[in-house]
Amino acid sequence: MALNQEQKKHYKSIGHHLKPVLIVAENGLTEGVTAELERALNDHELIKVQFRITERDDRRALIDELCRTARCELIQTIGKMALIYRRNPKPNKNLSNVSRFSGH
Repeated sequence: MALNQEQKKHYKSIGHHLKPVLIVAENGLTEGVTAELERALNDHELIKVQFRITERDDRRALIDELCRTARCELIQTIGKMALIYRRNPKPNKNLSNVSRFSGH
């Protein structure tokens, strides 16, 4: 599902205006966090996740694990924020951030 640079650039411009829909703290990827992540990716496709973890290496490992677990692609990280994307084959046009902000 690798995205090309043009797609990533487009998603970054959409992501810039998004608020984080999920916060991952010291407890990591708990069952509740994983369930909410699934719901958010299904609804919105492109989401921002905030990581409240101080150590950069720990945060990076958790982002990688989150992307593996949810089968999504990391678009960008800035500080403690990660922008992630997973295509929904049947997106809800009213909920999908990609549909809403792309004019599709």
